Formats: sequence, structure tokens, C-alpha cells
Amino acid sequence: MQHPSPPVADGDEFARAVEALSGRRIAVLTGAGVSTDSGIPDYRGAGAPVRTPMTSQEFAASDTARRRYWIGSHLGWKIFAAAHPNEGHLALADLERSGVVSGVITQNVDGLHLRAGNRRVVELHGTMRRAYCMHCGQVFDRRDLAARIEADNPWISVPENVEIGPDGDVLPGASDQFVVPLCTVCGGVLKPDVVFFGEFVPVEKFAEAEQLVRTSDALLIAGSSLVVNSGVRLVERARRRRLPVVIVNRGATRSDPKATVKIDGGASEVLRALADTLPRPA
Repeated sequence: MQHPSPPVADGDEFARAVEALSGRRIAVLTGAGVSTDSGIPDYRGAGAPVRTPMTSQEFAASDTARRRYWIGSHLGWKIFAAAHPNEGHLALADLERSGVVSGVITQNVDGLHLRAGNRRVVELHGTMRRAYCMHCGQVFDRRDLAARIEADNPWISVPENVEIGPDGDVLPGASDQFVVPLCTVCGGVLKPDVVFFGEFVPVEKFAEAEQLVRTSDALLIAGSSLVVNSGVRLVERARRRRLPVVIVNRGATRSDPKATVKIDGGASEVLRALADTLPRPA
């Protein structure tokens, strides 16, 4: 097979990654770096703005905090929802369709892996597509909530040159005029179906991710600095089973010393090159 030109400065590392992954069913773990080429920035990338994430305790306890959150979340979501899968997302969907990738575990809440065509996706940190009532559990489609927000707040609009966050928010100042959406069933507090800062990944969701790693033959990590403990735990699960671990990320990660191969490069280019190079199952 004719291999494409390596997409990174060190072609030896790319060749080693291909050797480590060839002939194996690969579980993939992705982070914010996979979505940067879709216009969604990485909190931890070079030049990322300093942000103060909303905690679950603050959200639950303060009307002002919820108002501030929902204004920013709505303004950011309109831009967030318009993002398109990039070449990295499409490469992983190609690899799953061909039987090379067994599934994708993602720390992202943007839904772009599903929109790219991946079928088995474990969304560790939830999704911005839904919100739910913290009192009765009723689930709401985010598009329906957006229509309600704009009907109740006709003055709201997306500011120019807005800086969107990887969780789909812009964090503007709070407005006393903003009408926060409530549950139409019980009048309770609505929360996007995402894991807030300080919350734990749901036990059943992490178990689903563990199962994917357990039933695969290798672990490929793309676009994650592995600062979040759930990602590090999955690396440890793979190492205990002596699976090859390949990391693709710009800059260092917490698990670089434990990787079989580390490629310091952009996720989109490297994932597409891997999709064009790795042999398909017979």
C-alpha cells in the first residue's frame, strides 16, 4: 500500500503509530482539539481565553448565575449549532464504517462525531442538544428551548466578533431583563445535559466507555491534553490490558510517558492520514 506523506514533522512517529494500530480494532478518545478546525476553540490551547467555568453548585443555588449562564449559553449555542464536522471527524467516521474503529468516546459536547456519521459514540460529558428539568426529569430539545428563549427575549441577538467556548457559551454579563426558560411540566429549573465543572461523569456513562476500551485492541487519543481524570483512567484501563496507546495532540499531555506512540500534530491532518493508511479488515 502506498502511504501518504506523513502529516507531522517526525515521519518516524507516524510510521510507528500505523504499525501499532494496524490490524487492530481501535477505540478512540477525543477532546476539544478535534473540534478546533470546526471553529470551536480549546479551553487549554495556546491563546485560549481565561474562563471561569460555571459550577453545578453555583448554577443550582443562584438565580443570577442561572440567568448569566442561560444568556451566554443561548448566544453561544446558535453559533455552536451551526458548526460543521471537520476532516478529523469525517476520518473517524470513515474508519468506523470500514470496521477499523470500534467506537468513539468523546469529552466534547458538540455532537459533531454523530453528525459526521459515527454510530457508536459515548458522550462522556453530555451533549448540548438537550436540557432537562432538575426537579421532574423532563427532557427538552435545545432547538425548542432556543425558540422559547427568543420569543420571551425578543431583544436578544448574537454580538459581533463573539468568542465562543468549547461548551457552547459566550459568558456575557447578566441582564436583569432576561427571562430564563423553565420546565413547562412543573416549572422547575432547566439545566443543559452536560457535566458542569466539579461534577462527576455519570457512572453508567463511564462504564460504557470502559466497555468500549475493554472490547477493543488499541486506544487512539486525539485532541485531548488528558487533564480530565476520566481520560487518564481510560488510558490506565488500556495499559492494564497491554493495549497499544497512540496519542495525537498539539503539545504535551498527562499520559505522554505512558503512550506507545505520541504524535505532536493537528488532529484533523493526522486522523485523515491514518484513515488513508490503516489497512481495512479482510
